[in-house]
Amino acid sequence: MTRPVAAIILAAGKGTRMKSDLHKVLHPIAGRPMLAHLLAGVEALSPARTVVVVGDRSEQVEPLVTEHGGTIAIQDPQHGTAHAVLQAKAALAGFEGDVLILYADVPFVGIETMRRMLKRLGETQGAVVLAFRPEDAKHYGRILAEPDGTILKMVEYKDASEAERMLDLCNSGLMAVRSAELWPLLARVGNDNAAGEFYLPDIVMLAAADGHASAAVEVAPEEVEGVNSRAELALMEAAWQTRRRSEMMAAGVSLVAPETVWFAWDTKIGRDTIVEPNVFFGTGVTIGEGARIRAFSHLEGATVAAGAEIGPFARLRPGAVIGENARIGNFVEVKQATLGKGAKANHLSYLGDAEIGAGANIGAGTITCNYDGYFKYRTTIGEGAFIGSNSALVAPVSIGAGALVGAGSVIVRDVAADAVALARGEQVEKAGRAGKFREVMSARKAASKRS
Repeated sequence: MTRPVAAIILAAGKGTRMKSDLHKVLHPIAGRPMLAHLLAGVEALSPARTVVVVGDRSEQVEPLVTEHGGTIAIQDPQHGTAHAVLQAKAALAGFEGDVLILYADVPFVGIETMRRMLKRLGETQGAVVLAFRPEDAKHYGRILAEPDGTILKMVEYKDASEAERMLDLCNSGLMAVRSAELWPLLARVGNDNAAGEFYLPDIVMLAAADGHASAAVEVAPEEVEGVNSRAELALMEAAWQTRRRSEMMAAGVSLVAPETVWFAWDTKIGRDTIVEPNVFFGTGVTIGEGARIRAFSHLEGATVAAGAEIGPFARLRPGAVIGENARIGNFVEVKQATLGKGAKANHLSYLGDAEIGAGANIGAGTITCNYDGYFKYRTTIGEGAFIGSNSALVAPVSIGAGALVGAGSVIVRDVAADAVALARGEQVEKAGRAGKFREVMSARKAASKRS
């Protein structure tokens, strides 16, 4: 029978190296806060409770934690990781089961790794520690373990001997402990160490003193990498993007220059779609099969159907819905607008708050004038309509199916289906006047130079 699970996520660090007014764990990777990545992973375990321990700027973190069904606990002042975990005790009152202890700035520990930790905990008397072997062990705590993972000793780097510092198995800080043992062990942790702090890993040796051996579960270093600075944030972003590009190509998406394409955490792209160089996907983008996203396009909050073509140099903003085999060309911006099947806006247009029917053709330089400085209004263009170049459609306005709007028109009233609409100033021609104009202006210019 599976035991209940609770999660304690530590997020009380001050994040001073980020040099930011934004809490460290809210800095985004792939368009999503670090903490949100981790909370989503924890949610896959269906935890009975999730507690995020926060210090400074807890008001920034709490809305996100609440959104994911968790609660916060405050660590103030901050006396180390064991002290931080103790702050979650009240929120977990009455809980009996297994407790995962995670770090908010280690956002990509996998769900399968969490399950491995919990499985090993069921086979272990003491705690389970997530361990790794980095290329550079730096100042991580060290672990001396048997080949089967049974821990013989754990020590913080500051307190380690030279021989212990030569060990390459390191403590990530992530742990799994049964609730019945966690709180009594934490109560016994002291701070007689070089930093004068209450260290969470000390519970392993305290359990060992009680005859309860703990175990290490080893993972690849990249799974437990943390973020403490903007440079590390950029490295984490780059690593995530590299993995996602590989996943996309393995799923049948062609990336012409993979290293130049940037995805969001929730980007969805159908197979046989081609993505050209220097394309950026913001959050909320779904692309159907067999589409083509051409170079230097920026998409966010948009849906693109099968066979559609976007760009180059196109911008799809939130609410853009591009129909099957539709075409959005260069320097076209679409926002809160739907283009039906086969509709085209090939170049130099702004289409906002609009409904554009199947097969409609939007000429170059067309704009939907959707905002009067106070309110937004919608434009409706029927199936098969043709909007001539350099036209302004002043919303709210409706262009009927099959209608034709002449180039350079400013349309302020509805146009009936199959009608031709022309709305521009009358052209006046003065025969022979061009020469006289040039003569007068040349004389005026010459006079200005003499004066």
